[in-house]
Amino acid sequence: MTMIGRVWSWVTAAAVLAGIVIQLFVTASGSDGFFPDNPDRVLNVFAYFTIQSNLILGVTVLTLDRRSTLFKTLRLNGVLCIAVTGIVYHLVLAGLDSLTGWAAVANFLLHTATPVLGVLGWALFGPRGTTDLRIAAWSVVFPLLWLAFTLIRGAFVGFYPYPFVDVNQHGYGQVLLNCLLVAVLFLALAAGATALDRRLSKTVEG
Repeated sequence: MTMIGRVWSWVTAAAVLAGIVIQLFVTASGSDGFFPDNPDRVLNVFAYFTIQSNLILGVTVLTLDRRSTLFKTLRLNGVLCIAVTGIVYHLVLAGLDSLTGWAAVANFLLHTATPVLGVLGWALFGPRGTTDLRIAAWSVVFPLLWLAFTLIRGAFVGFYPYPFVDVNQHGYGQVLLNCLLVAVLFLALAAGATALDRRLSKTVEG
């Protein structure tokens, strides 16, 4: 990776870290939300797909091991999940927010800045040749695990991090349909990333 690529990776990781840290402080000092007391309020931040996507992105942009299947899968996960985070937020969830101050800063970093930095960084600097159909298939595992965790946990505690997965509000049928639509978006992005990686790899080799 070039020096510009390394700097881009550091900036991306810094944006992830700043966004999560600010969000944790905002949550800890606030009074709104499902869980009234700390540390439950703070720990619940990590149940959000947004936070988990940012964590995967932040770790993988700084990881040097690019040969293992695990790294290749997590690297693609970081790019795809952060892309889904940005797209779903701006198309579906943005209108539900009315944020100010540090909450708005954290929101911008986690839903806008890191998706742009993460996707552009992967497209411009790679690493190349790490994505194929097998890796794309493995990348589906994390979103499925998150969904299973969210629905099972929600059934016990009554909390769902996003309106479109809120079983109490929509029922399981509508929630599964909503998740299917997001899954179609995820698979389309995975296929697009695989095709783009192949084309860019040929360009680099040429």
